[in-house]
Amino acid sequence: MGTSALTPTDAELLGARIDPQVAFAQVFDRHFLTLYRFLARRVGPTDAEDIAVEVFTIAFRQRGDYVALGTSALPWLYGIANNLVSRHRRSEQRYLNALRRVPEAPSPATEEEIVARTDADRLWPVVAAALARLSDDERDALLLFVWADLRYADIAQLVGVPVGTVRSRINRARHRLKTEITTWNQIPS
Repeated sequence: MGTSALTPTDAELLGARIDPQVAFAQVFDRHFLTLYRFLARRVGPTDAEDIAVEVFTIAFRQRGDYVALGTSALPWLYGIANNLVSRHRRSEQRYLNALRRVPEAPSPATEEEIVARTDADRLWPVVAAALARLSDDERDALLLFVWADLRYADIAQLVGVPVGTVRSRINRARHRLKTEITTWNQIPS
């Protein structure tokens, strides 16, 4: 194995000649929590675990088709997750609409955090509503960029479009969110 016998890369594990279940378990252990957190923000915690498990089930079945984009399989897993989320669009729309009405539970520690959290709680319903109004393509690109912390090139490869298209989608989504937030902030409370 290329990097080290102690810490093989995901690509090395997925192409390993050892027991595939043992090798894949390491990929699962490395990325399940990260993928779950991303999915929980997309579809809510209730569906996130089921979808995350489904991602890894599909990935295990398709491990022979894996093409390494680098040392981490995480972008590939995000691609599978994104496809599954597309199937759950209506649930996601309902979830975003519900979030618009229910602010996140605060957990600030300092006065500065309390002020920031209060502002965030007031703003979250506006952001959730704006996210729900974005096109599916814009929302996917933006959330993969912001919540999954993927690069433009990774997103482009995952969704099968040029990098410029991803940049445009993210730019349009940011502009629409900024416009809605600015408009909302100008309305007297």
